[in-house]
Amino acid sequence: KSPSPRPNMPVRYFIMKSSNLQNIGTSQQKGVWSTMPSNERKLNRAFWESSMVYLVFSVQGSGCFQGFARMASEIGCEKSQDWGSTGFGGVFKVEWIRKESIPFQFAEHLLNPWNDNKKVQ
Repeated sequence: KSPSPRPNMPVRYFIMKSSNLQNIGTSQQKGVWSTMPSNERKLNRAFWESSMVYLVFSVQGSGCFQGFARMASEIGCEKSQDWGSTGFGGVFKVEWIRKESIPFQFAEHLLNPWNDNKKVQ
């Protein structure tokens, strides 16, 4: 279940890289996502300690973002066969806000201070 809005808590943003466009399509159709187990603790912590968690999706090598969504539940233990690859962790709900290709050039002005001020892509 999504936490109640917490106005005094930060908003968090994560870039979610996918190895293929099919996983993005599955997520957009079903409103779920799954990530590597190594990411789960950080995402769950952000979900409970932030007012909102936004996930910006990109397929590796595409040169674009494929859209963005709001994290709508914590990551559970249930796994899904939808991702077609082993190694993924539990499934969690996402609410897609924008489902279209957005070239990286539209975000050239965004720099990540936690990654040597590199461009966000």
